[in-house]
Amino acid sequence: MKKIMIMMMLFAPMSIFAQKLAHVDTQAVIQSLPEIEKINGELGALAKEKENEIQAMAAEFQRRVEDYQKTAATMNQTKKEEVEKELGETQQKIQMAQQDAQQAIQKAQEEKFAPIQAKIRTAIENVAKAGGYAYVFEAAAFLYAGNEAKDITPDVKAELAKMK
Repeated sequence: MKKIMIMMMLFAPMSIFAQKLAHVDTQAVIQSLPEIEKINGELGALAKEKENEIQAMAAEFQRRVEDYQKTAATMNQTKKEEVEKELGETQQKIQMAQQDAQQAIQKAQEEKFAPIQAKIRTAIENVAKAGGYAYVFEAAAFLYAGNEAKDITPDVKAELAKMK
């Protein structure tokens, strides 16, 4: 009985190494998709729109600061404090607009890429099942991939082309 247990312990690790391994470069797969160019264009347009809005706010703020600097010497203390408070609030609004713009762009990016990521995951699963791979790893996460692990990136690209 002891001999059987020892044999099982010795051969168990070997069965792990007998499994087929593969790796895929998902960034290369994503960049190969034709819809990526359209999505990048849409996200670029959204980013430009938000940037233009913020630049317009900043230009208005700068104009108001310059007006204040020109007329500050003739203002009474109450008026100075009122204008300074308004300028501070405007500056905070600009900062909030920048944060809101970043969040809006990030949300749009997540919404646009979610279906693509799901489609890629399905393609990877289909290729892995068809090839009998026990594990598929992201190629960018490894420093070295030996000959035992197959690069299935071209297979995933072909599977995505069939899925259209």
